[in-house]
Amino acid sequence: MTEVTTEVDGHVAVVEMHRPPTNFFDEALLGEIGQALFQVDENPEVRAVVLCAEGRHFCAGADLRNVDAHALRRVYRKAFALFSARKPIVAAVQGAAIGGGLGLALAADFRVATPKSRFSANFARLGFHQGFGLSVTLPAVVGQQKALELLYTGRAVSGDEAHRIGLVDRLVDDDPRPAALQFAHEIAGSAPMSLVAIRSTMRRSLNAQVHAALDQEAAAQTVLLDTKDMREGIDASIGKREPVFVGA
Repeated sequence: MTEVTTEVDGHVAVVEMHRPPTNFFDEALLGEIGQALFQVDENPEVRAVVLCAEGRHFCAGADLRNVDAHALRRVYRKAFALFSARKPIVAAVQGAAIGGGLGLALAADFRVATPKSRFSANFARLGFHQGFGLSVTLPAVVGQQKALELLYTGRAVSGDEAHRIGLVDRLVDDDPRPAALQFAHEIAGSAPMSLVAIRSTMRRSLNAQVHAALDQEAAAQTVLLDTKDMREGIDASIGKREPVFVGA
């Protein structure tokens, strides 16, 4: 692996992405994260995981400028490996978790952030459809109505608001990594076989729904890939201007 590292701190593994400053993901990066989590699952000394990223932002999602339908499905096959991990995961979210980056953060069990962190399911503002299982994970965390609002508007949510609506579990003033590590150590104080069994029970239904949703999301995204509105949404995002959609 070249862009994901794993360090073990007692009974906690720290899995870190290295694509600063935005940590855009693709099939290769998600594959490395999945491989790291598989190795952690095979390590009997590790009981919990911190998922984090180098740079200003946790993850700004996927780079959509050169994506195609086949690549989308491969990406989501790699994404499901994150949901298949057996040990509890705490995401340390600095900066932005945008689009698929929000999906990556929601693949974890918990999220630690700062007031300056921001979260956005910005797909509709790009003329696109949500992915990474967000159709399931976002309403599971914030409720159906709030999830619909965030998906329909694509608006950004600050760390403070994210904490109020349950999107973030713990809020700290500065770097979220030490707090995420402390949280993971709290979890790791529990019996390791109990943790694996509880996580399996509590996430079984979620994972089955995510598995089905990934295919549905990829199909919806494929339909929208070559639309004028998606091209406009991406151009507007790059140009930092308001998009002008035409419904085609």
